Amino acid sequence: MNNAFPTEQLPDFQAVRPETVQANIQNQLDQNRATLKKLLAQTGPFTWDNLMQPLEDMGDALQKKWSPVSHLHAVMETDALRDAYNQTQPLLVTYGTELSQNQDLYLAIKSIADSQTFATLTPAQQKIIENELRDFKLAGVNLPADEKTKLAALEQTLSKASTTFSQHLLDATHAYHLHITNDADIAGLPEQAKQLAIENAKHRNLDGYVFTLDYPSYSTAIRFLNNRPLRETLYCAFTTRASDQGPNAGQWDNTDTMETVLKTRHAIANLVGFPNFAAYSLATKMAKKPEDVLHFLTDLLKRSKPIAEKEMAEVIALAKKDGVNDLQAWDVPYYSEKLQEATFEFTQEDLRPYFPVHKALSGMFTIIQQLYDIHIQEEPSVKTWHTDAKFFSIKDKHGAWVGGFYIDLYARPHKRDGAWMDECRVRKQVNDDLQLPIAYLTCNFMRPINNQPALLTHDDVVTLFHEFGHCLHHLLTTVKHPSVAGINGVPWDAVEFPSQFMENFCWERASLDLIAEHFETGEPLPDHLYQKMLSAKHFQTGMQMVRQLEFSLFDFRLHLNYQPNEKNQVQRVLDETRKETAVLTTPVYNRFQHSFSHIFAGGYGAGYYSYKWAEVLSADAYAAFEEEGIFNASTGQRFKDNVLAVGGVRDPLISFKAFRGREPQIDALLRHSGILPPSVHAHE
Repeated sequence: MNNAFPTEQLPDFQAVRPETVQANIQNQLDQNRATLKKLLAQTGPFTWDNLMQPLEDMGDALQKKWSPVSHLHAVMETDALRDAYNQTQPLLVTYGTELSQNQDLYLAIKSIADSQTFATLTPAQQKIIENELRDFKLAGVNLPADEKTKLAALEQTLSKASTTFSQHLLDATHAYHLHITNDADIAGLPEQAKQLAIENAKHRNLDGYVFTLDYPSYSTAIRFLNNRPLRETLYCAFTTRASDQGPNAGQWDNTDTMETVLKTRHAIANLVGFPNFAAYSLATKMAKKPEDVLHFLTDLLKRSKPIAEKEMAEVIALAKKDGVNDLQAWDVPYYSEKLQEATFEFTQEDLRPYFPVHKALSGMFTIIQQLYDIHIQEEPSVKTWHTDAKFFSIKDKHGAWVGGFYIDLYARPHKRDGAWMDECRVRKQVNDDLQLPIAYLTCNFMRPINNQPALLTHDDVVTLFHEFGHCLHHLLTTVKHPSVAGINGVPWDAVEFPSQFMENFCWERASLDLIAEHFETGEPLPDHLYQKMLSAKHFQTGMQMVRQLEFSLFDFRLHLNYQPNEKNQVQRVLDETRKETAVLTTPVYNRFQHSFSHIFAGGYGAGYYSYKWAEVLSADAYAAFEEEGIFNASTGQRFKDNVLAVGGVRDPLISFKAFRGREPQIDALLRHSGILPPSVHAHE
């Protein structure tokens, strides 16, 4: 067995040059169009081999060319690359619309579905054909020519608006910094955050300290700075990014962009026969009716809001002891941190020395290896796009390659905020060879400082495990057809199932023994600290739950009840949702929605509820490991075979039942969220 990873399966990021991006993609699109023309000119019956397989090959060839460009645009953006991306994106949208509205192609695929040979195809092949026919209808394949033209224009408008939203947010985030020269003003800041602020200042050739709106800088400042006016200044800057308010008011303003996204989505849904975008969105999800989603969310709200109100009352009481009688939004993280410390003698920063990044990674890999009988190792010779980025390979127990993944963990300029997993390559059979699945795992953690390793908070570790859960879903698939391999073809409200499932391991003593050790002494996480961490696990889970429900309800209602001619409805719907969900009044200048890229620039429009929906599955699935042993290899194998391996070939509910032996129950989610005590079960 050759021990060198087959690097010919990986993209060459150094070869991505902005000046050639558009021509390279155009060339691939031209090839694909020529291939399609030949395919449809065939005589005789259409089959998997003479139509569907070539279509899969075409899609994969395009994905492989666009993936490194799209990825670099997210993590290493330059003005030239942004221009190239913006010029090329419309070409891809045009091509996608052409395919999805091609009546001849639709009829050709339908002829396979209607033929006797359909029954002889594999479940994966049948599922691809069924999905294609569904998506043709969603794309308006049967519309008159003039309406198809209208739909194509709407798709271009939507793509451009989503990209604009994302770029506005990136520019607004990186345009702002707060420069502090007085040492007294940074009182309360943990040492790591202080060193980061010093480094941020040095990068700008400034003395003192600089705070930015990158999450590692902002989130520690808002939680720990004793200086209340400074916290308000940062809060205002962060919550008004890309809006009509705050320090950069009107610059990079996403107000009109959001309106364009909503109006265009609504028009697309209407054109293809749906009353609104929420109903259109559910056509490809597990939840089938808007009422199901709203009932699920409002039921969770009913259960969790009383708990959240009680938690907020405790924060208000602590602030009053400190002489703050008018608690504001920028005080909540600060006094919550103080309350956690007072209640449990514990903060997230106490854990940071125990989570050096190399230990968190190696421990996570050990857990995965025990569960799924695979081997993960770094491949230092593989070239990446930045010195921060590393590549790891995966082999199975027989030493055969399974796939690989890139990891890029630290915040830096010209890198999109947040944490995500994306596809680099999809698993695919190519004659006698196998194209290996390759993933990107991207986070924005605090970078290494003062020659120390990067030190993570426990929240960071949970994020790392979450994103790696997505990676495993992509990498451990056994499906060989890209359209339904890994996360492809999986209903959006089930995509978060494997990722949220992985988060649970971050709370287990046995896991922490593998992922935690003091970066200087090498000692494991002390039991007294672990017990405090465990005691604090459900600290403010009610407040966290209602915040997620606010986002989910706002998103879903906005798309469900959208009125094309109403002005300012984004703010109105958010205000109305907050009246129902929030446990503290939000400042009038807050423009959270202007940076809500999940729904305006990502794939979560009318689908943000997916996080909570999938959490029911993930919590209940993890309960099987709690019952049978968290590192139980046979339970792990069952989860791998029934959930991770099957890709989008079968309904996630069938996969869940195959693993669990029954329908999912909400009890586990409520217990894991601290809404139900461990011994209480909600029967419904």
